[in-house]
Amino acid sequence: MTKKRTLNQSLPILGEVLRTFSPYLLQQKFLLIIASLAMVADVTLRILEPLPLKFVFDYVLDDNPLPNPVLAQLEPIWLLTVCAGAILVLTALRALAAYWSTVSLAIVGSRVMTKVRDRLYCHLQQLSLAYHTKARSGDLIVRISSDASRLQEILLTAALPLLISILTLLGTVGAMFWIDRDLTLLSLVTLPLFAFAANRLSLRIQESSLKQRKQEGLVAATAAESIAAIKLIQALSLENAFAQMFSRQNRASLSKSVETQRLSASLERTVDGVIALGMAIVLWYGSWLVLRDALTAGDVIVFLTYLRNAFKPVQNFAKYTGRLAKAAASGERILNILQQTPDIQDQPQALIASPFRGNIIFDNVSFAYESGQKLLDGINLTIKPGQLVALSGVSGSGKSTLISLLLRLYDPTAGRIMIDGQDIRNYTIASLRSQMSVVLQESLLFAASVKENIAYGIDHVSDAEIVAAARLANIDSFISSLPQGYDTILGERGATLSGGQRQRIAIARAAIRRTPILILDEPTTGLDRENEQAVIEALQRLAQQRTTFLVTHDLTLANQADVIIYLEKGQIVEQGSPQELMSSNGRYAQLYQLQNGYETVCN
Repeated sequence: MTKKRTLNQSLPILGEVLRTFSPYLLQQKFLLIIASLAMVADVTLRILEPLPLKFVFDYVLDDNPLPNPVLAQLEPIWLLTVCAGAILVLTALRALAAYWSTVSLAIVGSRVMTKVRDRLYCHLQQLSLAYHTKARSGDLIVRISSDASRLQEILLTAALPLLISILTLLGTVGAMFWIDRDLTLLSLVTLPLFAFAANRLSLRIQESSLKQRKQEGLVAATAAESIAAIKLIQALSLENAFAQMFSRQNRASLSKSVETQRLSASLERTVDGVIALGMAIVLWYGSWLVLRDALTAGDVIVFLTYLRNAFKPVQNFAKYTGRLAKAAASGERILNILQQTPDIQDQPQALIASPFRGNIIFDNVSFAYESGQKLLDGINLTIKPGQLVALSGVSGSGKSTLISLLLRLYDPTAGRIMIDGQDIRNYTIASLRSQMSVVLQESLLFAASVKENIAYGIDHVSDAEIVAAARLANIDSFISSLPQGYDTILGERGATLSGGQRQRIAIARAAIRRTPILILDEPTTGLDRENEQAVIEALQRLAQQRTTFLVTHDLTLANQADVIIYLEKGQIVEQGSPQELMSSNGRYAQLYQLQNGYETVCN
């Protein structure tokens, strides 16, 4: 259920947002100074703008003697001309000041929001796999894009303009006191009514806005998931089902948006009513004072102008408080991500790993998720440099979890993993992972050229090195046949390539990194015989002189390893060379015979 807050209760969130991103604002000191000076000029000119009206009504139309002897010598027509010219000059100067203020703040806003998005994206990249497993990618995209944009409303299109409105209100009320104290006090009796209405409606605006943002996150998440799985959706004719689900969520988002807009409009219309009430009171009492010769007609005209000008900041205050209430919900969602602490972090005295030899030890390693279900239990394993180790077992036996621990995507709940005699938690994460190459079952390729995909993340790579890696991966001849060769742009996720072609480009990417440790996670799954054989040949060349982990269900492929580790329910039940496991006639040998017998029948 959405937690309700008044605007006052939202201020701590807004304050925390400003404190969090204040360093980015301070980097724009020069533009902020220009904007501040322009604001002061804008406010001052707003206060001076109505004064020529007093001269027109009191000394031109009413023919009262001017207090200034120099102006008293002017003919009424010339005095009227001076007053009209003064209004034009003051208005032009105020427009110029407002222009510089708006432009300066717009530049500051764009620069700050760019840095906020960069920080948010980098923080998401650092968050542990456990966080991303629970989060919905579409909702995270909404937070990076539209929620981050709403922070601009807090920092610039609401908070700073609100400051201008407050300064304008204070200056205008000061000028009203200068004209008549009693009339000013009478005109301010409507302020408590406004404060009550603004506070009550702002509460409902924030509540509605937070619901709207959450619903927009659901819409984006559904869209992202369905687009990512479009092949499966079309294959199973699920287009209508997903369209109906998206439509329901989209209509719910529309409903929340309309409710938020309705409440914002109600807040602004309430202020309009308060303004009308204040103007009516001042018009009646001010005119009565003129009839008693306590004020001049010019004083009342200028006072009414000041009063309307004073209510403009009040009206803006209603608009900006509504924006602040809506933006507070987005700010809370952004801070919620930034306040997440990665589960996997560098230790204070973490070492930059020297080049690994590849000696790896799993020392009584266990792992369980927060739910308490053990995925690995008491794993003891020693891998010598350069060995090819096959991890085999049925689905859910813990093979991929073992690899995730080696990569420090998770940390063991018990025991330790050592590389070259050092606990991997003592190394920096970057230096640890930089010495491991990974080829996954679903190799991720980017919407970039083939050359860029192979060399991704590696600086200063020559074309010759890229071609050598492609040849090792059995993919050079195919790449050369493409229209632009290595400069050919691939579709998103490599959708224009076959599974085998994607795998071999991923192998080339692993080859060019020249890391001492290689991880192959189901690299041949889903490939036809021809592509599978090409990939296996590439993997054999890639694994030479590297400590290699091969996760596979294909026991024929596993039999090419130096050591086979067979897991069941998170425990090692068999371990040894292919010859040893086959001669023992244990679980591995039985599964191997079953798998090969099935393949024989199929063939």
